[in-house]
Amino acid sequence: MDNHRQKPWAVEQSEVLTNTKTTETGLTEDEVRIRQQAGLNELAAKPPKTVIQMVKEQIFDPMIGILLVAALLSAMFGEYTEAIIIATIVILNTIIGVVQEKKAQSSLAALRDISAPTAHVIRNGKELIIPAKELVVGDIVTLHDGDMVPADLRLIETANLKIQEASLTGESVPVEKDAAAVLNPDCALGDRINMAFSSSIVTYGRGQGVVTAIGMQTEMGAIAGMLEDQTEVQTPLKRKLAKAGMVLTTIGLIICSLVFAIGAFYGRPLLPQFLVAISLAISIIPEGLPATATIVMALGVKRMVKRNALIKKLPAVETLGNATVICSDKTGTLTLNKMTVTQAATNDFSQSHAVDQLAANKTSQTLAYASALCNDASLNGEKEIGDPTEVALIPFAQKLGFNQSNLKKEFPRLFEQPFDSDRKRMTTLHKIDGQLTVFTKGATDEMLPLCTHIMTDNGVRKITPQDKKQIAHLSHQMQADALRVLGFATKIVDNLPEANADLENNLTFIGIVGMIDPPRKEVAASVKTCREAGIRTIMITGDHKVTALAIAKKLNIYQPGDLAISGTELDQMSDAELDQAVEKATVFARVSPADKLRIIQSLKRNGEVTAMTGDGVNDSPALKAADIGVAMGVTGTDVAKDVADMILLDDSFTTIAHAIKEGRRVYRNIQKVIQFLLVGNIAEITTLFAATIFNWDAPLLAVHILWVNLATATLPALALGVDPASKNIMKHKPVKAGTLFEKDLVIQVITQGIFVALLTLAGYFIGKEIGNQVVGQTMALSILALAQMIRSFNQHSNTDPIWKRSAGNNPWLTVSFIISAFFMGIILFVPAMQDAFHITSLSAGQWLIVVTLALLSIAQVELVKGWAKFRNIFINDNNLIED
Repeated sequence: MDNHRQKPWAVEQSEVLTNTKTTETGLTEDEVRIRQQAGLNELAAKPPKTVIQMVKEQIFDPMIGILLVAALLSAMFGEYTEAIIIATIVILNTIIGVVQEKKAQSSLAALRDISAPTAHVIRNGKELIIPAKELVVGDIVTLHDGDMVPADLRLIETANLKIQEASLTGESVPVEKDAAAVLNPDCALGDRINMAFSSSIVTYGRGQGVVTAIGMQTEMGAIAGMLEDQTEVQTPLKRKLAKAGMVLTTIGLIICSLVFAIGAFYGRPLLPQFLVAISLAISIIPEGLPATATIVMALGVKRMVKRNALIKKLPAVETLGNATVICSDKTGTLTLNKMTVTQAATNDFSQSHAVDQLAANKTSQTLAYASALCNDASLNGEKEIGDPTEVALIPFAQKLGFNQSNLKKEFPRLFEQPFDSDRKRMTTLHKIDGQLTVFTKGATDEMLPLCTHIMTDNGVRKITPQDKKQIAHLSHQMQADALRVLGFATKIVDNLPEANADLENNLTFIGIVGMIDPPRKEVAASVKTCREAGIRTIMITGDHKVTALAIAKKLNIYQPGDLAISGTELDQMSDAELDQAVEKATVFARVSPADKLRIIQSLKRNGEVTAMTGDGVNDSPALKAADIGVAMGVTGTDVAKDVADMILLDDSFTTIAHAIKEGRRVYRNIQKVIQFLLVGNIAEITTLFAATIFNWDAPLLAVHILWVNLATATLPALALGVDPASKNIMKHKPVKAGTLFEKDLVIQVITQGIFVALLTLAGYFIGKEIGNQVVGQTMALSILALAQMIRSFNQHSNTDPIWKRSAGNNPWLTVSFIISAFFMGIILFVPAMQDAFHITSLSAGQWLIVVTLALLSIAQVELVKGWAKFRNIFINDNNLIED
């Protein structure tokens, strides 16, 4: 009995009334007051975080802590410019983080806002309208066309009741309800035809039910609970930046400590040696990284808005670029979320035809008349009124050349037999061309026994058993293709019928139509593009398995060898079994919101970077749990939009493919920026570390290192951040590694950094040999700066040579070079600045040596690129994909 109380769909109506201690006349006011002590019918919410709490969380981030220490040390030793820059970065990142978190807090508020504000309830035998939050378990609620269901109800009476549950279950058409049904306790959410769920919409008929759950105990409340239980997902970029920052900082601090300790061991002056160590520590700490990454992502966001992708959280740009799986809701995302007649058959029932292939004749005209007139739906501009199945028949008639509004005015309804779930058909009567004409539509299997004749191009003739067999076979074939099939019939009567007359007999069969929520035309190409990019598309829907498979096959999401798993099958799987199955599954059908969340969690356990698309309330927990949640901007609910990281302004799956390309561009550019900055850092550390170990005089001073980092690193790094996307960017597989670099790039960064250090040391010793210590330091500084400036040009691509621009030109690299050269020129050629930086003027011959050595850094990078291409073409069978 306790189990049945929790699962009211599994018991008779009378037992539900007993379990909830109520009757069909409702509760008394005293009973209501007692039950309201247990809580109101509203969603609970934790107190929102204060701005101070949000700021505190941002400040106590490890990476921010390192930057704050760096700023403090800079200020202590008089490097105020560096301190101000770092402090500005910390403030900027904190503001961005707080703004993003404030937006996220609106998700539960939006969920509460869509709850029904009022309810029609029966208490003490009287029907009242009360605020929905005052409902209690055991209340008797009545439902009418257009009502929003105020709580979870076990239906005890239904009359042609249909309820739209798409935002909760994902099913594309309204569910026909049956109060008399008693279901299996393990029945899936979308199959509970004797239940009405909070916040779903009544589209047809009427009903009455007893409240079995309110507030957080409803199915909608369960979703709210899942949302609140979800912790904020740390994006891959944040994880990778934090990991890279910690590794670099640790290595840098160790090296800097060694530099200071060894210098002290050799008896060098402690203060200058300490300043050099501090400058190295500051240079290796990636203080410019968060700011550069933020700017690069912000520019990516600006570009993506132009492609109808609105990014709410900056790191989502990069995350989408690294996605390995896109989990997509079916209804409204892969499909139009609009029932559409796609197939029809008249006269010849050996096969169905596309609507535009129907012959223009008397039979198709009659089918159009029947579709438009035997129909309770209507179109008011763009607004659809009525059952989606009937709405779909209006444009069908329009395609055949007949406007429903005009037909209804010309041939008004004179009599009707309304649709009901027992007959599964409806009938209307109209006067057409002076004749009283009956039109009937409904389930084909129910109508064929009522038909005695069939309409053909050659006129009306008697229907044969073979005709009926062929029509039934075609109907079942269309249903197997996930089409919703309706049959149409007609007849002529002599007189207006009496009130309770039955006109559904001796009918003439006209034809059948098949409708479906069709896939978006452009989605198949986008799925193919994603597959070529190494991204798997998985359909996750609350719709039936047959329908889901039909759409998945048309879009090439489901291919031979893939798995299609239903919600029932999913419930029987352990987490380990699901983790194994999810590697081959491309369709999950008839799933609940909890199932969607479980699938996302399984994919993440398998190391996948998941993007989840959706539009309904049922999608919101999974949207929040995914690495990136993508909501529909047009048809999406407020909850889905608020939880998501990205919103598709045109609801097009194709926009996701464009966004992935932009995300990959952002990721690659951030990668280029870090690679560019690290080579300079490694060169600086290697130069000074080598000099310290071998007890050489310092090739560079602390002020030199700080100026190089400020004047020649920042602007070229930003210029690399706006590099155009490479032509093959959607041919690469997603980066799954836990760091920002693949193995080859790590080797490139280290070798390039060491090579630049060798060039710098070579310039220092040459300058010292032909001049003095100051000349050597000036040449070392000039080589380090110039090598960094010109390296930005061959950093444009890790595979293409510097003279090739297959990805397109980047004029900002030239601009950044000119500005950086100007800043370096200030200290190299202005006497007062030369004195301040302890450097001197160089002769023409010395400058020739500087330029030659600096250019060797480009030669080294280009030789490595050439060798990599040769190796892949002639050794690894051309596996290299160029940038």
